[in-house]
Amino acid sequence: MMHEDYGQPLVGDVDPVLEPLGQVTEREGLEGLTQKLSDLRAWLANDLSTFESALIHLEGALEDGPGMDPKLRVGRAADHLLKLPGKRIRPICVLLAARMGQREMDKDVRQVALACELVHAATLLHDDVIDDSHERRGAPASRILYGNSASILAGDYLLVLALRLVQDADNGILLPDLLRVMTRIVAAEALQLERRGRFDPDPAIYQQVVRGKTAALFDWGLRAGATMGGLSDDVQATLGDVGMHLGLAFQLVDDILDVEGDPHVTGKETLQDLREGKLTWPIILASEASPALKAEFVELAASHSHAAVAERAADVIAKVRATGALAESRAYALKEAQAACLRLTDLPPGRARDALTLIVQSAVHRMN
Repeated sequence: MMHEDYGQPLVGDVDPVLEPLGQVTEREGLEGLTQKLSDLRAWLANDLSTFESALIHLEGALEDGPGMDPKLRVGRAADHLLKLPGKRIRPICVLLAARMGQREMDKDVRQVALACELVHAATLLHDDVIDDSHERRGAPASRILYGNSASILAGDYLLVLALRLVQDADNGILLPDLLRVMTRIVAAEALQLERRGRFDPDPAIYQQVVRGKTAALFDWGLRAGATMGGLSDDVQATLGDVGMHLGLAFQLVDDILDVEGDPHVTGKETLQDLREGKLTWPIILASEASPALKAEFVELAASHSHAAVAERAADVIAKVRATGALAESRAYALKEAQAACLRLTDLPPGRARDALTLIVQSAVHRMN
């Protein structure tokens, strides 16, 4: 059976989701966007609080069988990540797409929103093992606290739990699509892993990885919410396009933050992706602009050395910035966000559509 608190709103003024975005827009001087986010927080306050409560009480979420024992290392590894503050943009997309069809966050919508977040969390648990990461969201990664094996199994468990939640919530329409998305995620991760340890700045490979590993889940979340809201196939397809553009914009911002983000804010080391040999858009552009810089990237990626990257980080960042790659990457992220917002204008006006537009706009101004 579910935990007794499952689905109950958290007590007090809890806003772990939209408050960070509001702080970013305020720092950036985007007062109008800040006010709109404040209004959105008020509108979704109960739903977001209920979602967070459900997320941290998932140990009893499988009603027809025992869930993962939270006292086991695997359970603690999963629980550790889920309780860390996250942006929750993917489940918000599910919720808002359902609201476009006038469907509130009932149990089934919440289950699908949870599944979307759990798939994302599972990829983080797996990524941290593959990438030998030490931190996640400003805290020790689960693998550091509980070991690589426990972290991998925790990710597997969350994927199974996500599938069970979706199976329980719909009539079989959403589950096959989620399985296809999971296949795309694994294929993209395998492609990324295949290139680990060697720096080969291939824009086509970058696009393939990002669309499979990041954008596909945004696409699914929006289409799943639209399906549950009873919206037409055309609306579902439009929202899927929004998700693909949003996912690419979101990843581009992540790429920028990998180069010049504040580790105390982002919760990850500067140039971590470069050290791991992962392709990011600013590094690809900088490589195209400077063969000498490309050679330096090849050397750093091959070294796998935290110390070497940390020692040269300031110099590398300055060189990347000098090529204009960061500015060009920001422009690309904004272009993708604008494309997402333009697709939203094809849909009937309403508060949920405005809220999705706001989520897209704020996502490209975030600092973590």
